[in-house]
Amino acid sequence: MPVDLNTRIYLAGHRGLVGSAILRALRTRGYENLVLRSKAELDLTDQAATRAFFASEQPELVILAAARVGGILANSEQPYEFIHDNLAIELNVIDAAFRHGVRRLLFLGSSCIYPKLAPQPLKEEYLLTGPLEETNRPYALAKIAGIEMCRSLNREYGTDYLSLMPTNLYGPGDNFNLHTSHVLPAMLRKFHEAKVGAPGVDGVARPPHSPVVLWGTGTPRREFLHVDDVADAAAYVMEHATAADLPDGMVNVGTGQDLTIQELAEVVQRVVGHRGEIIWDTSKPDGTPRKLLDIGRLKALGWTPTIPLEEGIRRTYEWYVQRA
Repeated sequence: MPVDLNTRIYLAGHRGLVGSAILRALRTRGYENLVLRSKAELDLTDQAATRAFFASEQPELVILAAARVGGILANSEQPYEFIHDNLAIELNVIDAAFRHGVRRLLFLGSSCIYPKLAPQPLKEEYLLTGPLEETNRPYALAKIAGIEMCRSLNREYGTDYLSLMPTNLYGPGDNFNLHTSHVLPAMLRKFHEAKVGAPGVDGVARPPHSPVVLWGTGTPRREFLHVDDVADAAAYVMEHATAADLPDGMVNVGTGQDLTIQELAEVVQRVVGHRGEIIWDTSKPDGTPRKLLDIGRLKALGWTPTIPLEEGIRRTYEWYVQRA
């Protein structure tokens, strides 16, 4: 199905980090026939409600960016909620889309789908070739199920359902809650609060530029992509690619470059302007040793990222400070 500016697009999860960025990207391109629902208006874990919504609204194209997300701590404390909610959302939305004649769908997954010790950089064909990282296995399994649903519908019924696997994302609208956030926004908040002398978790006041404690050894390597870049990539793939262009309908979305967590901390510290000590709590988990995506398929389609890491972190920090 060709996509034009009049295509009726349902964007699931438009208030989240990724969804809000995709919404900005779509509107910038001139798409206005958009169907949007907040979580309060439509609970996507409710099958009956989801089917009724599709029957009423009849979208022509679906972008599934809704998900339950969180960092290592949230994943380790609520593994059942992470696999249950994400499986429910994917099953309900993908199935309802198919039942109501949606021929085009974009499913947003995650780079955590790949085996913990897979060769680097991670190619799409490495999926299901080894054990997953234990700290986020429930979330990863749910995302793998979503990929397989899209792949199976394409093979059996000729749909055009694509699965995009973004690397670690950050940017405006990120979650800065230290209990549930990912590594980069958590760092930004920790360095900012240490810089200004905000009280610690114990409520005790600290002097400005007090030490910052970070989890792990700082040695794992990670890749980071600004959320506006992944949104641009999603819109580009929507306009320029079909399932026939991508084996199993999958494509990685990243920068093709990584750095150590220690190097990331030094960049964040520089952007924030914190001049104190960094302390590494090696009793805490590191997670996967390395997670760098091979973005050859995406480059072959003609797309590359445009926002440098330090510039993206600076923009994100400015957004955070305005709301802190």
